[in-house]
Order: sequence, then C-alpha cells, then structure tokens
Amino acid sequence: MAVPTSIYQTSTGQYNEETDLAPSHMAAATGDMPTYQIRAPTTALPQGVVMAASPGSLHSPQQLAEEATRKRELRLMKNREAAKECRRRKKEYVKCLESRVAVLEVQNKKLIEELETLKDICSPKTD
Repeated sequence: MAVPTSIYQTSTGQYNEETDLAPSHMAAATGDMPTYQIRAPTTALPQGVVMAASPGSLHSPQQLAEEATRKRELRLMKNREAAKECRRRKKEYVKCLESRVAVLEVQNKKLIEELETLKDICSPKTD
C-alpha cells in the first residue's frame, strides 16, 4: 500500500522519510492484528532538506481563510440537508398522528352510539 511521502521524527531526533508501508508477515503467522513495517525509501533526500509532515503547514493566511470558508460552506450545506430531512420526517409524523386522530374519533363516535343504544335497552321504560 503506497502512502504519500512524508517526513517523521524518530525518538532520537532524526528525520526519516517513509514512502511505503508493507504488512508484516508475522501477523499472518500469529493471527494477530496486521502490523506494518517501514520500507526504506527508493530515493534519498539530500542532507538538510526537510519536508513538512502536514500539507496544511505551508498555506498562506489567504489559503487558510479560503479553506475555513470552504469548510464553513460545506458544514452549512450539510446542515441545510439535515434540517430539510428533519422537516420531512416531522411532516410525515404529523400526518400519521392526524390519521390516527381521525380513526380514533370515528371509533369514539361508534362507541358513544353503542353506549346510548345499550342504555336505551337496559333502562326501565316509564310510560
């Protein structure tokens, strides 16, 4: 698996270049989680050349502002979509509740009519 070339600092304070990560064969033999070994780079950097580990560290203030604006626009767009979906679900829920109310009102009316009928049958008639 190839990864972008980057520089990292070792525990001794030296800078090393990493270009490829290869799965260790020990993981397959032991059944553990795969581990990765750092392969030696194919080309060496001249001494004194240091590459930034983070691509964002070389941006100008204008680029940082543009990136922040782009991230904000993306966040606002996602928020609009989420709000739209939330409103759609709420509308569907309200329609479901309204239909349930209609069904229960009809059922309640029928039960009231049945109660009146039973009252008329069971009550003693006085003439």
